[in-house]
Amino acid sequence: MAEFATIARPYAKALFGLAQEKSQIESWLGGLEKLAAVVQEGKVASLIDRPETNASEKADILIDLVGLKDKELKNFVIVLAGQKRLSILPEVYAQYQDLTLSFNHIKSAVIYSAYPLTDKQVGELAQMLNKRFDSELKISVEIEPELIGGIKVEVGDQVLDLSVQGKLSALYTTMTN
Repeated sequence: MAEFATIARPYAKALFGLAQEKSQIESWLGGLEKLAAVVQEGKVASLIDRPETNASEKADILIDLVGLKDKELKNFVIVLAGQKRLSILPEVYAQYQDLTLSFNHIKSAVIYSAYPLTDKQVGELAQMLNKRFDSELKISVEIEPELIGGIKVEVGDQVLDLSVQGKLSALYTTMTN
């Protein structure tokens, strides 16, 4: 959701900056991942949306559920609760994760395929894509049958469409213009 992304960005950047200062980038990533997962659970989400529960109670419940030990992460949750922003935690996590990958000079890549790929195929694609994008890539694979065949790769804002659907769309565009 674009609105959540806009709201979450300054929180993610601020937390990442603090994590850099404290040399806690990776450990806080794990804590944020747990927080994001817990916030998306039905009962917790309804608790967060409940206006009769005050912010400090919500923060305490989340901190206890996740088992946060780090003082700064606890304070972060308290700040979000006070600002009524606990529901953006999944987006904060996603943006923090992107900042972490960027910091480590790793890009995130998604390979969309019409059919499941074997580990060998993913490995070969990873090698080719690492060379093509001149970067180490963290690859995830998603199945999209509507591609008909082939693959589509997204790395940041770049798209490499080698799918049958992409070729048919290009052909259609050429023929109709």
